[in-house]
Amino acid sequence: MLWYTARRILQLIPVFFGATLLLYFMVYKLPGDPTAALGGGRPLTPAVREQIREQYHLNDSFFQQYWIYLKGIFTFDFGQSFSGRPVLDVMQQTFPTTIKLAVMALIIEAVLGIVIGVIAGLRRGGWFDSTVLVASLIVIAIPIFVLGFLAQFVIGVKWGLAPVTVGGNTSIQNLLLPAFVLALVSIAYILRLTRNSVAEVAGADHVRTATAKGLGRPRVVTVHILRNSLIPVVTFLGADLGALMAGAVVTEGIFNINGIGQTVFRSVQIGEAPTVVSIVTVLVLIYLIANLVVDLLYALIDPRIRYA
Repeated sequence: MLWYTARRILQLIPVFFGATLLLYFMVYKLPGDPTAALGGGRPLTPAVREQIREQYHLNDSFFQQYWIYLKGIFTFDFGQSFSGRPVLDVMQQTFPTTIKLAVMALIIEAVLGIVIGVIAGLRRGGWFDSTVLVASLIVIAIPIFVLGFLAQFVIGVKWGLAPVTVGGNTSIQNLLLPAFVLALVSIAYILRLTRNSVAEVAGADHVRTATAKGLGRPRVVTVHILRNSLIPVVTFLGADLGALMAGAVVTEGIFNINGIGQTVFRSVQIGEAPTVVSIVTVLVLIYLIANLVVDLLYALIDPRIRYA
């Protein structure tokens, strides 16, 4: 187990460097002059423009800038934003909100997706199963920003069950509606994965044997069906954590949440490479760690899996 974990960690190292290199290159190639956004609508003098370019190493080559960036990562110095504020401070202010939003969305999609998927899988071919499949296809087909504005209007404005915008109050109650919107598409995928896995496992020999031995239906479902159906679901959930944090750009914009989504969006608009690359680098690390945890969880879910 320890050797497998060490080997998986070693495999993540080239993935990390490759992802950050590609990311930095794409930000580096963004059109326009990053210093143009610092003038507040006014053109900067050549002397001030040159000073800014020297301060942020914009005159250096791509590989020189990337090397400076890498050295900063390993010393926890992510540089400064164009406003002069350390990027680390920006991340410390915005990341907790987005992490809370993503974790809430992950819990919502895991609970609703698995419960609805299990019921649909056990009643395969019935009216509930057919309704769930059609509804999930509709949710997947509608863009997330349409779902967000629709939920905001119906639940927030018409019914008054949730605040329309979050603003600075990032309590669990205020983030509940944005988290549900963020998780909505993933719920559709999870329930379909769970439904298909449960329907397949429910007809397996070991399930029929357990039923023939007189085991109760709840024990057959939880131990013999659900446990053997969770591997694709857990895989999706592990990969979805990073996707939820990245997908928060749209949700945070709709509900006016000051998280990393809005920060990255604003930084891309003005070409603020240090902030964009630093935040996305942390997202890459979260994604890689989540996938490592998922791999290690397989042995707990399915006792047939052993790491040599």
